[in-house]
Amino acid sequence: MYTRRSPRTASVSRSGGVHRRARSGARTAAGILATAALLVSACSSGSSTTSTASAASAADDTTALVALPRPVPAALSPYYRQQPAWRGCGVPGFECATVKAPLDYDKPSGGDVRLAVARKKATGPGERLGSLLVNPGGPGGSAIGYVQAYAGIGYPSEVRARYDMVAVDPRGVAGSEPVECLDGPEMDTYTQTDATPDDAKETDGLVAAFRTFAEGCGADAPRLLRHVSTVEAARDMDIVRAALGDEKLNFVGASYGTLLGATYAGLFPHRTGRLVLDGAMDPSLPARRLNLEQTAGFETAFRSFARDCVRQPDCPLGGAGASPEKVGENLKAFFEKLDARPVPTGDADGRRLTESLATTGVIAAMYDEGAWQQLREALTSAMKKNDGSGLLVLSDGYYERDADGGYSNLMFANAAVNCLDLPPAFDSPDEVRRSLPAFEKASPVFGEGLAWAALNCAYWPVRATGEPHRIEAEGAAPIVVVGTTRDPATPYRWAEALAGQLSSARLLTYEGDGHTAYGRGSSCIDSTINAYLLRGTPPQDGKRCS
Repeated sequence: MYTRRSPRTASVSRSGGVHRRARSGARTAAGILATAALLVSACSSGSSTTSTASAASAADDTTALVALPRPVPAALSPYYRQQPAWRGCGVPGFECATVKAPLDYDKPSGGDVRLAVARKKATGPGERLGSLLVNPGGPGGSAIGYVQAYAGIGYPSEVRARYDMVAVDPRGVAGSEPVECLDGPEMDTYTQTDATPDDAKETDGLVAAFRTFAEGCGADAPRLLRHVSTVEAARDMDIVRAALGDEKLNFVGASYGTLLGATYAGLFPHRTGRLVLDGAMDPSLPARRLNLEQTAGFETAFRSFARDCVRQPDCPLGGAGASPEKVGENLKAFFEKLDARPVPTGDADGRRLTESLATTGVIAAMYDEGAWQQLREALTSAMKKNDGSGLLVLSDGYYERDADGGYSNLMFANAAVNCLDLPPAFDSPDEVRRSLPAFEKASPVFGEGLAWAALNCAYWPVRATGEPHRIEAEGAAPIVVVGTTRDPATPYRWAEALAGQLSSARLLTYEGDGHTAYGRGSSCIDSTINAYLLRGTPPQDGKRCS
């Protein structure tokens, strides 16, 4: 989250992004962008004390998530007694099953949602520790796709030896009754919509795009769309836990997955096992503030890229010694040129590189510093050779658009969850315009587009059911909250805020760039988390790694 997203497909609310696999030595763009991301932000380099105080003041204004009663309600007992029928699912070593959950937990007799589950059993040696559920974020990222492509084969061997690696696609996502909104050509049109309107006509065009997107989602799944909240997805995980035969839930969530995991802990603190929340989100923030803080995070990430870029001989945005401000001005000027005259891409479907697609491509590369070289090359081709193909590749990866012009349901599910979880950031274009100075101050390069992006939920066909809230999870076992200081998708301040709310949290800090920390090359982070997962030994609160 997202989104995470490009400037339009999902409001930033409640979405940190989809975790991308990125290990040192294996950070190709294809690997980094195999799953799209959701909106971003990185932390500022300000005082930790100030950030924590700010987070506390936001949380103090909200109510706390209330834990559910320990006994399983009688109406839900049939769901908790399920015995999954495991079968092969086309990926060596994995087996799949379907688990049912009630569409509406308040009316369990009103129909079911079918959840897709996959697992790879512990390989040994050593005593089996149970199941380890993983979620890569989004909202909208396929957990099954993630565990089959990476977590089930790329997590540390000692973790895979002791745990069954398990993934469940949340309701509305991928294999679990996916929400669909637009077909491929319609999404192509949507992603190219001008996201920085200059006049009333362009504003009307952007609003029309938001409406078309929302109406498509509403027409596809009118009932499901009312029941894809994070709270419902967390309750589904408890049913899956029971179906797996585990007394407690062990879980690693990245990005939006941290909100899902924290919500589970808040609802079921006494069934919470070993939880790792990597790239944490702050559930106490309203949508507009979430968007604004993520916008500032984009700026932090971009400045880090800019400082690196001008040290390279192939930087198209400025020479040695150029300031991040100058690099940003040059990029903004390039975006404005594209707004007036898109450049060719050689795309078989005739797409040209618009300002919106180029912005998405740059945002995509902010998730991992391993993509910075590819971004420099793509910008050089577009700015100096009138060839927008490189930035289009980055944008398509972000949106999960395949070579045949089809899109995964990531962006559809992303909007569906975000718009249900929180009231919209803005209710009208006029509200966006009044907020533009604050967003452009937060990020001169991305602020305008991200402010307009936050308007999408205003036209959603379903009213939000969630509100900002604290998550305390009183009585839960130690929970490890991980924050990266220059994370472009989930600001470090959010990790501080969530750790400050959870009663048993241990904050683990990675001082570096990129989105999330586990499995990204820091032996300090990896060994600390592995010790917790394998031996139940949490780190000392406040431990820092680089």
